[in-house]
Amino acid sequence: MKFAVIVFPGSNCDMDLLWAVKEILGEEAEYVRHDAESLAGFDGVLIPGGFSYGDYLRCGAIARFSKIISEVIRLADEGKPVFGTCNGFQILTEAGLLPGVLLKNESLHFVCKTVDLTVVNNQTAFTSEYQKDEVIQLPVAHGEGNYYCDESTLKKLKENHQIVFTYADKNPNGSLENIAGIINEKGNVLGMMPHPERAVESLLGSEDGLRFFKSIVKNYGEVRTNA
Repeated sequence: MKFAVIVFPGSNCDMDLLWAVKEILGEEAEYVRHDAESLAGFDGVLIPGGFSYGDYLRCGAIARFSKIISEVIRLADEGKPVFGTCNGFQILTEAGLLPGVLLKNESLHFVCKTVDLTVVNNQTAFTSEYQKDEVIQLPVAHGEGNYYCDESTLKKLKENHQIVFTYADKNPNGSLENIAGIINEKGNVLGMMPHPERAVESLLGSEDGLRFFKSIVKNYGEVRTNA
């Protein structure tokens, strides 16, 4: 597979994503600037964490209007995998590719630590290498990771099994229903606050994130695009 790692002014996890996919997983990956106008030739999109445009207004609110976002939406509409972690998750909600919003952490403090996550739904193209209800460890690093949505949206998320990850022990940010990651109805766009790309080698303290990327390649790897 060939992945596009989108880079915005203020992104700081783009190198982590590129390393995880290219050096550890052995797949193709390239940086694509926020002002690029095409994602031709890419099979999937990865939106990194960081502080796009300084997190002014709201996290992801300005990045949502970058030129490249229309191409991200196009690939998502075509059924190709789109993944956003941390600030990437915030951008996906701002772009309307995922429901809900990320608010300031309940504590009003930046949180940076490794957390336990429960794999609520392993029947997705992003989590098929995990066991259902398996508890994994991934790092978080955010100040606005408090997921919120209204009651009707939450009901829909539950009915459609769109809640993919929840915080297993202590909720680090106050997220509704301990939600850490969700997927769209179509099943090809996933956003989460924890960073699987920072847990792909034992040197980093956990390899639990590697199976996340292996799942994507397993389920989408034979699909190539010339778009």
